[in-house]
Amino acid sequence: MTSPCEKTPGLAAARWCGAAACGFTLIEMFVVLAILGFALVLVVGYGAPVGRGLDLRGSAATLASGLRLARSEAILNNRAVVFDLDLAGHRFRPGSGAVRQLPPRLVIELLTISGERRNAHTGYIRFNPDGSSTGGRISLADGGHKIMVGVDWLTGRVSIADASR
Repeated sequence: MTSPCEKTPGLAAARWCGAAACGFTLIEMFVVLAILGFALVLVVGYGAPVGRGLDLRGSAATLASGLRLARSEAILNNRAVVFDLDLAGHRFRPGSGAVRQLPPRLVIELLTISGERRNAHTGYIRFNPDGSSTGGRISLADGGHKIMVGVDWLTGRVSIADASR
């Protein structure tokens, strides 16, 4: 849309156009800035929804990845490798890899043979050079959600199952 100022060429336009015809008022500018500020607050304040179930699945995937890494290390180096799990400290160590931390709000349980438990708070799953393992199951729970990461003793296969249902 064109203003009357654009229709009149030359110096006559400057004398003919008043302040109201050639621009925005200060009130209009404040209203626009207020609307943009409100929209910015809505966009920044509304973060991505992070559900506990999603975080629990991510922790289970991280744990399964560590178990698979320990199994691969055992096969590659042709020696037994131990996957250490500290239930009280919420951390684990796959073989010679770095210690990795799990979220502290998770409830972690380890089910394995009695010889693989050091005490009530620590235990391990051993992977053999042929890919087999001592087997076991690690349960992760957060509220009403529960996921189990299992290790098959014969093949060393790692699987994740949702136990909430």
